[in-house]
Amino acid sequence: MVLIFRSLFCKELKKPRNYLRSKFIDSVRLHVKGGTGGTGLPKLGGLGGQGGCVYCVGTETANLRRIMSNFRGKTITAGHGEDSRKTKIIGTPGEDIKLEVPLGVTVYREDGTVLGSIDKEDQTVIIARGGPGGTPQNNFLGHFGQTHHIRLDLKLIADIGLVGFPNAGKSSLLKAISRAKPRIANYPFTTIKPNKGVMVYADKRQISIADLPGLIEGAHVNIGLGHTFLKHVERTKLLLFIADVKGFQLSPKHPNRSCLETVLLLNKELELYNKEFLNKPAILAINKMDLPGSEETLHRIKESYNDKDNILNSIPEEIRPERLIEFDDIIGISALERGESIEQLKQLLRRRLDQFADENDPDIVEPSKLLRKHTSMLRERGPRVT
Repeated sequence: MVLIFRSLFCKELKKPRNYLRSKFIDSVRLHVKGGTGGTGLPKLGGLGGQGGCVYCVGTETANLRRIMSNFRGKTITAGHGEDSRKTKIIGTPGEDIKLEVPLGVTVYREDGTVLGSIDKEDQTVIIARGGPGGTPQNNFLGHFGQTHHIRLDLKLIADIGLVGFPNAGKSSLLKAISRAKPRIANYPFTTIKPNKGVMVYADKRQISIADLPGLIEGAHVNIGLGHTFLKHVERTKLLLFIADVKGFQLSPKHPNRSCLETVLLLNKELELYNKEFLNKPAILAINKMDLPGSEETLHRIKESYNDKDNILNSIPEEIRPERLIEFDDIIGISALERGESIEQLKQLLRRRLDQFADENDPDIVEPSKLLRKHTSMLRERGPRVT
């Protein structure tokens, strides 16, 4: 009887497969509290110590998983200011707490107020100020520090963000052009967490590239991975659209989209989530060019983007964006073959990023360009006569 009861009501739940248990965490909630200021000494005019503050400090090695495991269910409290006394008229300030966070974190208060963002190494943001110590202005009574429920929201910082439907070949491309080792398989949604790789060139130039989980129709309203993916696009300088030359079909219940339709759908999803994304520099890479008939498809897509009005009139209204994204280049590649097309793409990405840097900050000059400029000046000047 006991065995029957166990079989009916105590059935063990099957654990999800390892690759479905994503270890990537990009949002953590914490409770923080600044230190209380110390009490002053009215008789001798003594001042209480300032309460300590809680800071966030940006470091390359930090991660939100470690923060969550160390502080889940706890209050992060800074040190209290020391009271004034006869032997020490001015109390010692309370100890500050410095919380190491990864670069790309934005700190939100419980009411949605942004306390600050951390984009550089050693950059700091105060998330809970300590209370002032006792002074004549507050009747020598120390005040409590600030108390907040905060959210640390991570948005990956990368030079290039890969945008594409599931199974378009984003992970294969990332593996081909960088040292990253993402999971690759011939079925949709292999990537369930962002992967970041670095392209290293012969002159030691490094460019970071992020493979983000595949979008599906309705991502802007948080269908599928939705906002989990889209928010990471904000911190990238350039978007690299990846499209399967044969198109994509999510399931038998969904329509089979052509290569051009998948690109327009990606355009529409980004537009509906945040129209500012369409202002980013973008390159379109048509993948799997080793398949038969791929050259014809690539040619048709290039012709379509030369006649943009015709594109909008030839597609269904449900996938029609209000504004077409401007692609600086449209290129055909084969990510699995890792041939000449991949090297061409790497050089193209580098040129576009340099162009973006020149347009946004003309004072920044790449070292190789500076060396070439200096050499040409010496040649124009001629040999030095002493």
